[in-house]
Amino acid sequence: MNEIASPGQLRLDYLRWALVTVPAILFLGFLSGRIANSGYGNRWFDALEKPAFMPPGWAFGAAWTILYILMGLALAMIIHARGSRGRGIAILLFLAQLVMNLLWSPLFFRAHQVDNAFILILLLIATVAATTLLFWRIRPAAGLLLLPYLAWLAFASVLNYEIGRLNPQAETLVAPALKAQI
Repeated sequence: MNEIASPGQLRLDYLRWALVTVPAILFLGFLSGRIANSGYGNRWFDALEKPAFMPPGWAFGAAWTILYILMGLALAMIIHARGSRGRGIAILLFLAQLVMNLLWSPLFFRAHQVDNAFILILLLIATVAATTLLFWRIRPAAGLLLLPYLAWLAFASVLNYEIGRLNPQAETLVAPALKAQI
């Protein structure tokens, strides 16, 4: 049985991986955001001064959904590229950046560590850039799929920096109490 897989079989194998990686990454991203109480609606975050170029809340959910789907598809391509040189390190680097990604929201929104979150996002950008290059060498399409993620992280790092600059007291800011109307 030394038959080579047909193109159809190879596509099916990739789709099987994508059916695992995409929902898994979407779920982990959703879980991280829920645990952190991220975004608008978080009383601490709502009390912060934001830069003028801050997107509306819905844009973050839409962007991260698209980015997590692209990340899952890229990972599936690399997992599917059996025998490719550098595949193991590319997958490990991807997992390392995913852990950093998932830690950012709890660090920023739950622990209110704006400065540490900024350091983390800079490390995340460097790790995603390295992952993108490794993915590109294995499957150029997988590298391309990570470019929007890299661009969004660059934008998010500017937002993180500006929030820290505009709110030097952010880490000690106490969220306003809920108001009850009678």
